[in-house]
Amino acid sequence: MVPSQTHVMLKWQEHLNSSWAAEDSVQTATRHGAAALYAKLVYNKEVVGLAQPVQDLMGPRLPDFQYESSAEEEKEEYLFALLHSQRCLAHRMLARTPYALSLHHRLVILQRVFYALHSKYHDRFRAPLPPQPSSSNAEGSALESVSEPWPTGSSRSKSGTDVLIEMGVRTGLSLLFALLRQSWQRGRLENPPDVALCNEVLATASSVLAALPPLSLANENKIPTVGLDCLTQVGDFLKKTAVSGSGADRAGRRLSLELLLSLALQRGSLRFLLEWVEVALAASASSTTSETVGVGYELIHQTLQQMRQHTAVRGESVNTQVLKKDADGLCSLSHVALCLFEEICTLASNCLCSCSAGSSSSSGSENDAVMVYVWGSNSSHQLAEGTLEKILQPKLAQGFSDAQMIEAGQYCTFSVSADGAVKACGKGSYGRLGLGDSNNQSMPKKLVLEPPRTMRKVSSSKGSDGHTLAVTAEGEVFSWGDGDYGKLGHGNSATQKYPKIIQGPLLGKVVVCVSAGYRHSAAVTNDGELYTWGEGDFGRLGTSLSSYRLLLNAHTHTHRPEALGSILSSSVVSEIQFGHSDSHSRNVPTLVKDISGVGQVACGSSHTIAVAQDGRIVWSFGGGDNGKLGHGDTNRVYRPKVIEALHGFIIRKVCAGSQSSLALTSAGQVFAWGCGSCLGCGSSETTSLRPRLIEELSITKIIDISCGDSHCLALSHENEVFAWGNNAMGQCGQGHTSTPVTKPKKVIGLEGVSIQQITAGTSHSLAWTAVPTDRQLVAWHRPFCVDLEESTFTYLRSFLERYCDSISGDTPPPPFPSKREHHQFVLLCMKLLSIHLSLAHAGGTGATVLGAQGRPLRNLLFRLIDSDVPDSIQQHF
Repeated sequence: MVPSQTHVMLKWQEHLNSSWAAEDSVQTATRHGAAALYAKLVYNKEVVGLAQPVQDLMGPRLPDFQYESSAEEEKEEYLFALLHSQRCLAHRMLARTPYALSLHHRLVILQRVFYALHSKYHDRFRAPLPPQPSSSNAEGSALESVSEPWPTGSSRSKSGTDVLIEMGVRTGLSLLFALLRQSWQRGRLENPPDVALCNEVLATASSVLAALPPLSLANENKIPTVGLDCLTQVGDFLKKTAVSGSGADRAGRRLSLELLLSLALQRGSLRFLLEWVEVALAASASSTTSETVGVGYELIHQTLQQMRQHTAVRGESVNTQVLKKDADGLCSLSHVALCLFEEICTLASNCLCSCSAGSSSSSGSENDAVMVYVWGSNSSHQLAEGTLEKILQPKLAQGFSDAQMIEAGQYCTFSVSADGAVKACGKGSYGRLGLGDSNNQSMPKKLVLEPPRTMRKVSSSKGSDGHTLAVTAEGEVFSWGDGDYGKLGHGNSATQKYPKIIQGPLLGKVVVCVSAGYRHSAAVTNDGELYTWGEGDFGRLGTSLSSYRLLLNAHTHTHRPEALGSILSSSVVSEIQFGHSDSHSRNVPTLVKDISGVGQVACGSSHTIAVAQDGRIVWSFGGGDNGKLGHGDTNRVYRPKVIEALHGFIIRKVCAGSQSSLALTSAGQVFAWGCGSCLGCGSSETTSLRPRLIEELSITKIIDISCGDSHCLALSHENEVFAWGNNAMGQCGQGHTSTPVTKPKKVIGLEGVSIQQITAGTSHSLAWTAVPTDRQLVAWHRPFCVDLEESTFTYLRSFLERYCDSISGDTPPPPFPSKREHHQFVLLCMKLLSIHLSLAHAGGTGATVLGAQGRPLRNLLFRLIDSDVPDSIQQHF
């Protein structure tokens, strides 16, 4: 029997396209024909029914208006939520009518026929799909969604205008380069003025580049595709001209090298400077004695100064290579390559030292004041601003100026200062602020801890009635706020208005991570144990009854069975005795015995995600509606289950929201799964049952993520903040309240601010400049000196293979004039390689950053160790 539902997943089978292309779509006009074709879809499992999301039908959780006052804006939110719930209920009921089901079946059938025809006759026009991030994720990359299975906008073909522009630019440049080559060749034989004209063209181009602001071409994301193609074409021409065989005279080759270096300096990436070093060495080696090529002393001097200036290196240069010029004011290419390479290594070494110092520093420089920016809902003073109006774009706040760590919760905000003091502001109902009452607090107020403790981090719930967990420097855990379901871990369900230390199973344990979910809590100890407590339905606690059965057996052998009442509640005893499935609440921390070696945990609305200490395994359990567990289905999972789609990645952080989840890899990628706009894929109607890469964030390296109730934040290595998801309160920082924001967009108003940390609450967001104490700062990219990319290791491997074979010989390889310079160049290559490997190790990137260079580099280094290497180099290994 055909299932009567409209919430389905479409999984077109490519091998059935021919069959569907031959179907007569006119059959859908009759009820019998449509039913037969839809039954065919169901039989071939091209239509799979999905569990209906229950979140919309549960309705909003409303406060007790008789005893609790609410702001007008909050009342409007509650009214909007009620209307939205009613609309969802009406939509679901109307979608089940025979007429609606019949229309839905016809639509799906026509969509299937169209897809088959499109694939059969028009597939050659389809743009190729983007490459998958990892071959090990082949199975997990086949991500299902409720939306249409068509290529995304990023894979669409170029427009006619784009093609015409590209054709004009390419043909124009090709013609220019051909004329230059022809003029050089003719000028040297017949007409010398032609040579001067060609060189003048290159000199003019160099003067135009010199007039640009520094690093004008550094951000390739802002350069159109045709512009990048143009730069590639120009670079290829200059490289061929600089080496030899192009017919250019000595001045033309010099100008080509200088122009290529100016381009590399404007683009700012290390790979372009290494490319220039490679070209300079090749040009020097191919030069004859009569036509030795050099570059201008003034240009090289300015280049070295600019590199130091824009990498913020303080102090005098430590470059041991002294620039030498001849009578014409030119420097030899091999000497310039050494000077440039040593400057790169010096800057990279300073970058490595600053990263190490930053990770060990608690809050950066003592003289640097922390700047905190806030935006989103301020209905309960959670942003510590005088007005209750929502703030639509980041605003510099004064109330959190001493904050080292900040946590945004449900209409409230907590800050932890460098001395471990905790302050709170915002909504105070149920004692969620920990200030001893249920009053709202307009400005951050310090919490009183008994016994006194130094706090390290705070986690506050994004939903339900609000509760908070805090970890001390010694690894103890405090909790306060709403105590329903036992989520405070004190052995009862009472509201706690002051911070209270959690005893019981956590006593004597050193906790390193806590997470406050909507109705449950979790903690991870330094020895890798995971504890959960609170509401247990949907299996969100991941605990089994085995621990209780063991306890039952122990007591029935040594005590009377009724003595269990002193240890377990009567309800739990009855649950054990009657063998119910484990969806029961726990009011004290309970060990999750099925897994060990846990490093971090994140709690969502009804699910939990845990990550291994080495980041190589991710588990999830609890409610699986909308695919937020990432297992490829919507089933509930009562025990921790590995997310297979993340196998092969090293996960640095996970976050859990209401109906979605996020994971951040060591390579700076962000994966999302679940449903709604938090997937960041451009649609709010999409469901992803397995982790899928957020393509919009793949243009940069992400170093931190944060999930609110239904919006997300991401922080890039260039201190840029991205936001997406629900924006009804302006929490995405776009200057408006149009919602949802379906793709990650850069938060406006933070340009030039060195943002280091982010946090997302229920409907507000914060970003601040204090250096985190629990995250290793890794320089993925620094202008001129650091690029944690495969291209860097490719160039270094090429240099070492080329110039290490004759390392122990008496005669240096060309173009080096002496053994000392030859050995110095090899040492610089080794030093830069060591720095990049150290940065990659510090960032936990694993071998992924090496790409295809991992094994060849390893073999090369082993060969060097076993070879007869001079002492001047051996001592640096």
